[in-house]
Amino acid sequence: MTCVTRGVPALCAKLSLLRQVPMGVDDLSAARLLVVGDVMLDRYWFGDVARISPEAPVPVVKVGRSEERPGGAANVARNVAALGARVALLSVVGDDEAGQSLQRLLAASGIDVSLHVDAAISTTVKLRVIGRQQQLLRIDFETVPSHEVLRAKLVEFKSRLPGFDAVILSDYGKGGLTHIGEMIRLAGAAGKLVLVDPKGDDFSRYAGATVVTPNRAELREVVGRWLDDGDLAHKAEALRARLGLEALLVTRSEEGMSLFHAGGALHEKAVAREVFDVSGAGDTVIATLAVMLAGGASWPEAVRAANVAAGVVVGKLGTAVVSRDELVAALK
Repeated sequence: MTCVTRGVPALCAKLSLLRQVPMGVDDLSAARLLVVGDVMLDRYWFGDVARISPEAPVPVVKVGRSEERPGGAANVARNVAALGARVALLSVVGDDEAGQSLQRLLAASGIDVSLHVDAAISTTVKLRVIGRQQQLLRIDFETVPSHEVLRAKLVEFKSRLPGFDAVILSDYGKGGLTHIGEMIRLAGAAGKLVLVDPKGDDFSRYAGATVVTPNRAELREVVGRWLDDGDLAHKAEALRARLGLEALLVTRSEEGMSLFHAGGALHEKAVAREVFDVSGAGDTVIATLAVMLAGGASWPEAVRAANVAAGVVVGKLGTAVVSRDELVAALK
């Protein structure tokens, strides 16, 4: 980890302390998180690949088993729950079998689930075909929710907000966060931490949040390419200031992650592990960051935990979670 500050030594001092003191993640049960955003059902078909189709130059997968897992904001909520924090999920699904599956899977994870049903849409489903531990194909099914259901969700958001320490807004660009600007304003006025996992090239809708967590490609779409780390820091700081954020956390794949904060910049190197699947890694990052901050951790502590959690989850296949015990072990 490297540290650069602008006349504020506190961040670097805390970083030095982190090398001596184990992370305090033993009890995160008091943290209360509200997750709002686009949910989806991740379906997996696993099979063997032994031949090429005579109809087209594509592999033939003989499906042997299938799995269903909550994805999108639902996977964020599962990661929060796996870390031992209390979590509620607010989203929209269709009146269909996929929506019912999501409700069942989430309830089994100990999550307080509120899924508004919109009969006019189909629940978002991502179907992945896996052969020999490799993803061969993904098929997406999705529809944008109606205005009336989204307005009802906003009303519930207002009523439930006082019961939480932090809000995670998980934007997958599926239309479930039409009122995100108002949600950020309401949460900020109530003194809540607001963490946003962004989507698209217009970050102005996230203005006023506590922290936004783009990956490398998402940030590039907004600020353009950068020449080196210094250029990245300049562009990231300009964006942070323009949006009125307390921090901007950029996940950089094999380069780790960088936090741009009012006190300076923190850089965490990637944890060297075998990578099986990066899908859902961003969900784990924002969930871990939010739980740590809501539990009273400093920015350096929270970023280190999020980086280590990401290193664990990419070693798993498909959308997955990191448990508190796994995180504690990885931090030692």
